[in-house]
Amino acid sequence: MILLLDLGNTRLKFALLDGDDFVHRGAFGWDADIAHELATLWATWPAPEHVVGASVVDTARETAVAVAAGKAFDRDPVWVRTPAHACGVTNVYPEHARLGVDRFLAMVDAFAAGRAPCVLASVGTALTLDALDATGRHLGGWIAPGPLLMQQSVLGATVQVRPDRGGSVLDLADNTADGLASGCWQACAALVDRFVDRTAPMLGGHPVVTLGGGDADLLAPLLQRDVAVVPDAVLRGLAVWAKSYVVSGNIA
Repeated sequence: MILLLDLGNTRLKFALLDGDDFVHRGAFGWDADIAHELATLWATWPAPEHVVGASVVDTARETAVAVAAGKAFDRDPVWVRTPAHACGVTNVYPEHARLGVDRFLAMVDAFAAGRAPCVLASVGTALTLDALDATGRHLGGWIAPGPLLMQQSVLGATVQVRPDRGGSVLDLADNTADGLASGCWQACAALVDRFVDRTAPMLGGHPVVTLGGGDADLLAPLLQRDVAVVPDAVLRGLAVWAKSYVVSGNIA
């Protein structure tokens, strides 16, 4: 068994992989007492043979999770750092380590699952967009604030924009709360649609479009095209990487 760790900007997600199946899984926000919560939960889990993690957070949070894994299972995590090439996916960044490992692993999952050529959108703290061709080559992507971060940015930079409630996404809003929510969510939806329009000719004309991240279900209905919502793409890509390199002993 392999314990997989996905350390994202908003929360820690983790799963215990047995063969091809997640037999246990969980998630905690970073505002939780991570050490206590993990110790309590992991005390009930069977011990994995390997612990493999992917992180876009700071060293302090990586260390906290690593210490918890060591105490619970007597295993040190193997941290995946973005490579130039792995699992059939080629990283287009000249400085390959600067591509977020979460984005790379989502492409690993897409390629392994046979979804390439595709556009991958992930909606969370940031909105990330990537194009992956049929051969597994990453063509590049875009990064923008996610819809909630957009709203926070407006609130932080203005004095009089102070809605007294969370807004709804409407075609035409008649109040500040709904106007702010509508503008930010529709801006993200429009960006996804524009990215697909721009990259489709390079991806054979009709790429699969996938949507992941914590806000995927909320953004999907706002798009002008059908999309496949793909939850846990990072964990699944991490599983492919772990079985290819850690279990085999060929650390990338």
